[in-house]
Amino acid sequence: MAQKDSLEELLVQAVDAAKSAGEIIRSAFYQTKLVEHKGEVDLVTETDKKCEEFIFNFLKQHYPDHKFIGEETTAACGATELTDEPTWIVDPLDGTTNFVHGYPFVCVSIGLTIGRIPTLGVVYNPIMDELFTAIRGKGAFLNGKPIKVSSQSELVKSLLATESGIKLDKSTLDATTNRINSLLFKVPSDEWLLCIESLWDCMRKA
Repeated sequence: MAQKDSLEELLVQAVDAAKSAGEIIRSAFYQTKLVEHKGEVDLVTETDKKCEEFIFNFLKQHYPDHKFIGEETTAACGATELTDEPTWIVDPLDGTTNFVHGYPFVCVSIGLTIGRIPTLGVVYNPIMDELFTAIRGKGAFLNGKPIKVSSQSELVKSLLATESGIKLDKSTLDATTNRINSLLFKVPSDEWLLCIESLWDCMRKA
């Protein structure tokens, strides 16, 4: 159980799982992909499924009493309730669309909740070999070096990043563009970044 293992030990296992799954992604990155749709815009590949299966099996060997929630199994079986039990939450291939199109901003995301509280996390980009790690209350790291958010408090001096998300109905798009329009006059035109890398990559720019 999580109580018998230090958070550092749990993080080590999560990192090992993420890096091994990353090898699966890296080996498939330049190959032809078999792509399926799990909605109008969401994609899933055999690599997504293979990575999730590997991560679950790897962690279950070490923590058979823990709970597991995965993006692909949840999509196939419906919503999974989060309980107070130690629970691993996995997105085996975050950035599937980027992966399909050969864009290098993809990652393995693994998090652990204990008592429904996010406790540690690992984000690994196997193409760029970037490893983000964090334990609650102990800071965040990129490849072992501490990272932190910017201290910049003025919007006019900031880099503003955004993405459209996967909901493409008119009301959602209208709300998104309205928010962007309200900020256009506050940010220099050359300081905009359309964040196709998604939110996890914005940590690297902090």
